[in-house]
This record gives sequence, C-alpha cells and structure tokens, in this order.
Amino acid sequence: MSFKNAACAGRRRSGSARRSIVVGAGLAAVGLWLFPARVRAGGQLPDLHGFVEAVYGPKFLGDERTQKDEFNVLEQRFQLKAAWRPPRSAPLASWNPEVFYKGDLVVDEYDEALRYKIREAHVSASPLAWLDVKLGRQILTWGTGDLLFINDVFPKDFVSFFIGRDDEYLKMPSDAAKLSFFSPWASLDLILIPFFTPDTPITGNGLSFFDSLLGRLAGKESNRLLTEPSFQPKNTEIAGRVSRIIGGYEVAGYAFRGFFKQAMGIKNQDARELFYPELAVYGASLRGPVPAIGGITYGEIGYDDSLEDRSGKNRLIENALMKYLAGYERDFPNDLRIGLQYYVEQMLDFDQFTAGFLPGDVPRDQFRELVTCRITKLFWMQTLEASFFVLYSPTDEDAHLRPRLTWQVNDQWKATIGANVFFGTHDWTEFGQLEDNDNLYVRVRYSF
Repeated sequence: MSFKNAACAGRRRSGSARRSIVVGAGLAAVGLWLFPARVRAGGQLPDLHGFVEAVYGPKFLGDERTQKDEFNVLEQRFQLKAAWRPPRSAPLASWNPEVFYKGDLVVDEYDEALRYKIREAHVSASPLAWLDVKLGRQILTWGTGDLLFINDVFPKDFVSFFIGRDDEYLKMPSDAAKLSFFSPWASLDLILIPFFTPDTPITGNGLSFFDSLLGRLAGKESNRLLTEPSFQPKNTEIAGRVSRIIGGYEVAGYAFRGFFKQAMGIKNQDARELFYPELAVYGASLRGPVPAIGGITYGEIGYDDSLEDRSGKNRLIENALMKYLAGYERDFPNDLRIGLQYYVEQMLDFDQFTAGFLPGDVPRDQFRELVTCRITKLFWMQTLEASFFVLYSPTDEDAHLRPRLTWQVNDQWKATIGANVFFGTHDWTEFGQLEDNDNLYVRVRYSF
C-alpha cells in the first residue's frame, strides 16, 4: 500500500473547480462534433443505470481530536451512469464511439454539505483496428497487487478506504488521454495526464493521524498547506505500460514520470507548507498459473526515482525506493478463495537518511515488510459473501483488519456490514497512527 503518514494533511491549493469546467466543456465540444444534432435527435437513448446508497460508520471508542467523535461517515449517495453509442448510420460510427458518464450526488452529514462529483466523463473510440482512444475523466489502474500498489501511481482516496465506503472509491479519477496500441507482439498503453490529481489527503477533520511537524497525533488542529504542481505543459504526467502473454503468463513493463501523489516534500517548515516532489517510476510484473498445485501467482517490482533528491541528502524530501511484491491466490472447493501477499519496501541511500536524521524526525527502517491475507467464502447459493482481509507489518509492528459481510438480497438490494480495525506499537507508523479511528460501517444499496 502506498499510504504514507509523513505528509498527508492540510489545505489544498488547487484549481480543481476550474479544471472540471474545462474538462466538461471539452467533452461537450467533442460530443457535439462527433454526433451532430440530426443524429442525436433520431438516435437511440443512452443506457442509464445507477444506485441509491446509505452509509453509516460509527467509531468504536470515539476520537475527540476529530470534527465529530461519534462517527466517521454518515451519507446518502445517488449515482447515475449513462452510456451512449450512436446509430450505425451516424458519422464515424465505424469507430465504435461511446460517450460515458458516471456522477455522484452526495448528502454528507459529517461535513454537513451537499456535493456533486463527476467520477467519470469520457469519450472513447477505436479509429483503427490496432488503436483505442479514451479522452476525459477516467479511472486509471494497472499492476498485479491486491490493494498493494507499486507501479499503479494513479491517485487514490485512502480516506474512503479507511472509513468504510465501497472499494470503488479507493480509486480516484484522472483527467487524461489514454491511447492503447495492439499488435501480435505486444500491447502498449500510453497515458497523458495534464491536470495533476493527488491522493485525497488526511486532514485531521475526519481521521486523526501522526503530524510529523507537530511530532504527535493530531486531528482538526492540524493545518498544513499542500502546494500542488501548477498547470503547465512541462508538468504533464506521462505513464506507459507494455504487456505480452508468454507461455500463459502476462509479462508487463511500466514507466511513469510525474509527481508523488502525496506531499512527500517539506517546502517551508515554519509555514507548515508541503509539496509534491517530482517522481519517476520504472517497474515490471508477471502473472500466471502455478503448475501442479494450481492457483495464480504474481510478482511485481518497481523503482521510485525521487528526482528532486537522487542523492538522498535532503531530509525534507522522500528518498528513492525499491518495492517488491509476491502474491498467490487460489480457489478451493465450496466457494472458498484464499490470497497471500508479501511486500517489501527498501529505502535507497539509507546511510544519507540516517546521517541527516534530526531529533523529532519520523524514524524509518531501511526495509519495511508487509504481509497480507485475504479469505473469502460464499454462502446461501453465493448470495452471502464473508470476507476477511488483514495487512500486517512485522517491521512496523502494526496491522489493519478489514472484516466484511455482504448480502446480495436480490438483483436490486445489497447490504454490507464491515469494520476497520487498526493496531500499532508506535504512533508514527502507517496503521499505528490510526488506532483511534477504529470503526464499524453499514451500507445499504438499491441498484437500478
């Protein structure tokens, strides 16, 4: 998992509202150009789907540091999805174009606010037999891990992950252009992201955390300024993935150049201002069947090149890292599935890190290990799913437990109950800092 505690809270300096207007206007212009009025008037209506959901997540013991100490989440959500394809007689219909939209209207009773969020809004087409194009707001993801991310450096919302929202909300959308090239030898995905989108930061209002500048656990009193990269051509993020099936195994290579998705650099300690340093990532993965014993195995490796501190001498910027992941999952009789993962994170230039270490700095080990186990069992003709996912770090001496029970009542109704439980010996580790945020959550969803 890529969640860090070093710099995860504060106000955001961002042009996100202006960006949404620009993206929306651009999509509208593309749609009008692709599908003229006479076609839209006589064409088929879009496919509409969605859901209405209520979520409540009380805290186990309460936390007086946060804005509300009784619960983490209390909201009602309406999501609408629409997909539209033009009739075959429309211009460019041979490209198989599609306009897709997904948006959420949320009544957030924790922040006492009504919010509207565009989750996805894009136009896709296949202008050539060997080329797919997708333009607009979209969810970007790749890699092999189960909730562990090495080469998937696209934005995440760990706040939603920790308070009980659906796993769908862990992945945040990006405003991007994605080109997918296909050939008999390999497939290539190329992604351009002109608008920077960071991970959702923990601000202390909803979840308490370890504030490295205060040197203690903090909540709503923590007030940091997170300065995002400005919108200009040189700050466009670029990501690529090349993959091929070899002997039944999917082999892939990855490259990325952009910025850390969490504010891993301190710009001004006195002003409590942090920033997102430049980052390059290079990696590879392998996934395929295991002979003789069955199941699926996978492995992934990645090198995080901290471009603004390659020597490791600047204690205010995250060092370069090597990341390693090995995993195995298998289905057993009676609808039982078990998955295991072993993850290692190695800080490079560790001698430079220790040489620059000052009193009050957050302690770090050269190697951080993380072990995960997921057990899933289906009951009642596969309508009831019991799931238990645990993340445990023997080096940090902390853990995160995620039990969950999901009942698919019928095609429309689904009920989920689960919990997030955190343990830790130290206040500054990834899960140890969240010990006071243990919560139960209940979700009821009606889909249409």
